[in-house]
Amino acid sequence: MSPEPASFKGFDKELFRFLDELGKNNTVDWFHNNRDRYLKYLVDPSKAFVSELAPFFNRLNPAIRTEPKFNETLMRMNKDMRFAKGAPYRDYFLIHFGRFKLDSEFFLYFEAGNAQMGLFINQSRGENLYFRQNFSKYRTEILKIFEDYDLNNRFSFDYFKKMETVRAVSKFNAPKNIGLFEKHEMLLLHKAKMPSQKVLGSGAIIIEMIKMVSALYPLYCFAVFPQPLKEIKKIEDNFGLVS
Repeated sequence: MSPEPASFKGFDKELFRFLDELGKNNTVDWFHNNRDRYLKYLVDPSKAFVSELAPFFNRLNPAIRTEPKFNETLMRMNKDMRFAKGAPYRDYFLIHFGRFKLDSEFFLYFEAGNAQMGLFINQSRGENLYFRQNFSKYRTEILKIFEDYDLNNRFSFDYFKKMETVRAVSKFNAPKNIGLFEKHEMLLLHKAKMPSQKVLGSGAIIIEMIKMVSALYPLYCFAVFPQPLKEIKKIEDNFGLVS
């Protein structure tokens, strides 16, 4: 039986140093020699972070995965070299909360010198993926969600191009920028301002994550439910979301 994750105390700034050095020394030998740092600054606090948030997500939507495990809420850093070329490790670390692989999901992402938190939306056609069809049907309601939940100008909008992210607009304003949803299949809405180290390094990042997820959850409903308005009303009535 795996041991229970320790209580969450924050993310140490040393994780950024680790990722920076990994980017400059991306070899199996270097990673093996620095594995203790990887566990101490990335894996262990990330598992504790997920465990701390699990009750919130389980109440909000039990379909969202909350096990503090790789391939569920934590992305492995080692690449599958059968399909990847070049360096053996990713030089970033991702914590994500979705229902299955490549689902629309909430995330906290680290790379050297940067941290992002937000919502990934997958608009491709597939089972249990509804944003594309809901956007066509509920465009006016989505605009209202941005207004009602005070989402305008709080998030950057990035899209994926050949597996790299491209910034479309630094402060997404729905009345002005809503058409971007029609142009890109996979996109990110992430907080325009990076969390401070004071927040990242303490339990305050838990509160920030809960506030962000609560504000973005109505938009998320258009990605994962065939009848999003019904789900939004239920959540607003029974849960109470904050903007």
